[in-house]
Amino acid sequence: MIPKISDFGMARIFGANQYHANTTRVVGTYGYMSPEYAMGGTFSVKSDTYSFGVLLLEIVSGLKISSAQLKMEFCSLISYAWRLWEDGKATELVDSFIAASCPLHEVVRCIHVGLLCVQDHPNDRPLMSSVMFMLENESAMLPPPKHPVYFALGNPKGEQASENTRSSNAMSITMLKGR
Repeated sequence: MIPKISDFGMARIFGANQYHANTTRVVGTYGYMSPEYAMGGTFSVKSDTYSFGVLLLEIVSGLKISSAQLKMEFCSLISYAWRLWEDGKATELVDSFIAASCPLHEVVRCIHVGLLCVQDHPNDRPLMSSVMFMLENESAMLPPPKHPVYFALGNPKGEQASENTRSSNAMSITMLKGR
């Protein structure tokens, strides 16, 4: 199993037998792209692992990567999933339909694997063959996940942003209202 692309828009960029590449033209859907691809144009088989992790968290939670249903202090599903995991409340991430129809320990394992897939550095992510092994074998030991890259982008203290200005990393957006 050799994963190839993490977004169909990338299919136009890479050749038939190409498994690693750099590009100056980043195409795809942000949120599903690995950080190294979105920020630097570097693509590898670990980029697919990242995208798979996002999809796994979306399926388990019933939320989209940048869902409006997330609390204001979380910038993405990844930061929300990490916070719940870190607080020992991973089951709160699970969609009610899935919770009613699947063994909870299996769903929590999916969250664990999803968090392993969305690690900041490609070397910290498992290969897709390892991901499949982890999902198929309940007895396989899973390493603890590290803080994902998007965790730091949220508002960890839960402070409310002002109505007119939102600021993050020295950038600000001001909303002007006419009289």
